[in-house]
Amino acid sequence: MDDTWTLAGRTFHSRLIVGTGKYKSIDETREAIVRSGAEMVTVALRRLPLDKKEPTVMDAIDRSRLALLPNTAGCYTADEAVRTCRLARELGMADFVKLEVIGDKKTLFPDNEETLVAARRLVAEGFTVLPYVTDDPIVCKKLEDIGCAAVMPLAAPIGSGLGIRNPHNIRIILESVKIPVIVDAGVGTASDAAVAMELGCAAVLMNTGIAGARDPLLMAEAMRDAVIAGRKAFRAGRMPKRAYANASSPTEGLIE
Repeated sequence: MDDTWTLAGRTFHSRLIVGTGKYKSIDETREAIVRSGAEMVTVALRRLPLDKKEPTVMDAIDRSRLALLPNTAGCYTADEAVRTCRLARELGMADFVKLEVIGDKKTLFPDNEETLVAARRLVAEGFTVLPYVTDDPIVCKKLEDIGCAAVMPLAAPIGSGLGIRNPHNIRIILESVKIPVIVDAGVGTASDAAVAMELGCAAVLMNTGIAGARDPLLMAEAMRDAVIAGRKAFRAGRMPKRAYANASSPTEGLIE
């Protein structure tokens, strides 16, 4: 509990950020958030019904204890993303925003160029911007220079569950920027979350990895524990890798 992290002046204990899509019901969404131990939850603004005739994912979020991170999922231009963030502000949601500007409908890879344009505008308007980007160290450094509060490089395509495909690039990003690095997209199981934390990332964001599991509530617990274990392993410092065996017991003083 003493290993906290800070984002734009706000302190968090949990290093797991969860999404709210793809669950079977509002009740399952609510319970998964609780079991995950998350303190920050992201919501796709463009998928929220404005008339609110029926319960929405917002009813699953306890705003008294959870930080809300509205996101711009479904936006394909900087203009769309900026407009969506302004809507979140008008609705009194938050000035924290997860910026997504998608460049391709098949892969859902982000459009880094449009993301940079949108980030500049949003930072200038006082938003706390967390941009979703490819695992490109140069783009991440540019986003830091713009004034983003964190960078969120993908581990793999959204919803793919493929895990971290390029840990080398994540390591370079961690060396290149001083703001928090949050792995986003592609985490499929607990070991993927642990690897992200073992690399030294500040946090992990996931949705499908939990909601798409056979037992989402049990997976929420597994992801919570994996993030904690991976962070502890990072702090502990792993043993060096060796090409050959190294006996666990000392060989000196053995009786011949």
